[in-house]
Amino acid sequence: MKINREEIKNIALLSRLEVPEERMAQMEKALNDVLQYVEELEELDLTDVEPMAHAVQVQNVFRKDEVRPSLDRKLALQNAPEEDNGYFKVPRVIQE
Repeated sequence: MKINREEIKNIALLSRLEVPEERMAQMEKALNDVLQYVEELEELDLTDVEPMAHAVQVQNVFRKDEVRPSLDRKLALQNAPEEDNGYFKVPRVIQE
């Protein structure tokens, strides 16, 4: 399957991308290279290959939920530009 300039222009329009005319040849080659690679992958025999979510085995590593000492509040607020009742004071970001 080959992709042409008209298809690239249509894809760019649908994805709201601007592809300058001077980059069109480069884009055409890049997209055709990707499609060629996908065609090569389709030729592989994958009948005995199990579907997987990740290329490597991934598993969660859980740790015990233990209470541990944390940073002292006064020490944490020491470099705060502003503080209010033991909390960081930050500018309002949501206007009512």
